Amino acid sequence: MTPVLETPRLILRPLELADADQAQALFPQWEIVRYLLNAVPWPYPPDGAYKFYRDVALPAVERGDEWYWMIRLKSSPEQLIGAISLTRGEKDNRGFWLDPKWQGRGLMSEACFVVTDYWFDILKFPVLRAPKAIANTASRRISEKQGMRVIAVEDRDYVSGRLPSEIWEITAEEWRRNKNTASSRTR
Repeated sequence: MTPVLETPRLILRPLELADADQAQALFPQWEIVRYLLNAVPWPYPPDGAYKFYRDVALPAVERGDEWYWMIRLKSSPEQLIGAISLTRGEKDNRGFWLDPKWQGRGLMSEACFVVTDYWFDILKFPVLRAPKAIANTASRRISEKQGMRVIAVEDRDYVSGRLPSEIWEITAEEWRRNKNTASSRTR
């Protein structure tokens, strides 16, 4: 069971199929999808969020392979502003998106902090890896703030095309040693 997580400004609620309508209204924006893996169809279909949640995300949650949260402001808890997820696996454990009008305010850093803490302290995984396009400087800054480091460089296929990418990593030991510093960087 995926729990509700909170930060000073956010509520992260577990994904529900009922979230699809709000996600569908926000998600199909080039600023959101351009650095997502090309498994995301583009142009985004009118029922894309519903089908993804029903056929992919929620079954993965049921299997215990993935954890999804819908990001909401505490000041407006009914309004969806983004999503963040964790995935069991070797190379790609965390992904997220945020409505562009809410970007640049440190909100995703807050969400990443609490989700990374959950990954290590509750799920007890030994390492977290997050690949990203090198051109995605905002996402790279979040990884830097968390004390992650680049362990590999490779080309990956994104919605916007084939791009040079980095695999960022942090171990549970590094996270526990540096999480107070990472927490202060999210503010």
